[in-house]
Amino acid sequence: MEESTSARTKGITGNTLKMIAIVTMLIDHIGVAMIENGIIKYQQANPAYEIFGLQGESMWSMIDLVLRTIGRVAFPIFCFLLVEGFFHTRNIKKYGARLFLFALISEIPFDLALFGKWFYPGYQNVYVTLFIGLCVLYWYEKVLGDPIRSTLVFLAGCGAALLLNCDYNVIGIAMILLFYVFYKNKKMQTIFAGILAAVESLGCFGAAILAFIPINMYNGARGKRNLKHFFYWFYPVHLILLYILRLVIIK
Repeated sequence: MEESTSARTKGITGNTLKMIAIVTMLIDHIGVAMIENGIIKYQQANPAYEIFGLQGESMWSMIDLVLRTIGRVAFPIFCFLLVEGFFHTRNIKKYGARLFLFALISEIPFDLALFGKWFYPGYQNVYVTLFIGLCVLYWYEKVLGDPIRSTLVFLAGCGAALLLNCDYNVIGIAMILLFYVFYKNKKMQTIFAGILAAVESLGCFGAAILAFIPINMYNGARGKRNLKHFFYWFYPVHLILLYILRLVIIK
């Protein structure tokens, strides 16, 4: 992405937006990997178990809700950035191959962190969702102007998401497509994708809609440093580290 205008000095860069996404995602995964699938499960089996001076499932459930609510901000930002990448990448096939590769790399860390198993075929990581979403965008643009084939492309993407049961599922595919369809109309993008985000996160007070605050502050610039590889690797690395930390804390 070229940074050619002085207007881009205001707002936040793509790198900052990505940092917001990965920090909130980390907070979310601390909740699901460490508390839901670690401390709470262990306390259910061992009622007298105490960690960090806290005892009792209700207290940890409250902490988990706070962490998961903060974490709802991450996914809409990832969807937005995927669409940005779609419009600005020089090689869409290379972009897709990279997403697919990291979907494979991330699966074992994802399964260990969330399910405590090396292989859990019943649920797939978010890179799978993003890869399917990118494929939908690619083919949707190919048949643009044909409402029947456009609908079929979207339904095929939803079908793949359901079949694989990937993170955020059909809602994830729909959100990605909404960011694409209203790419040039930020107001409509915020309304429609924002409503979908709020509905998806109803269990966390609709907190995902807060993602549109930094999204609408995005200035179109990538940022001074190329942190692409850091952002790709952060997902599988932080998941495996959370799994190891859970093993250390909960003996």
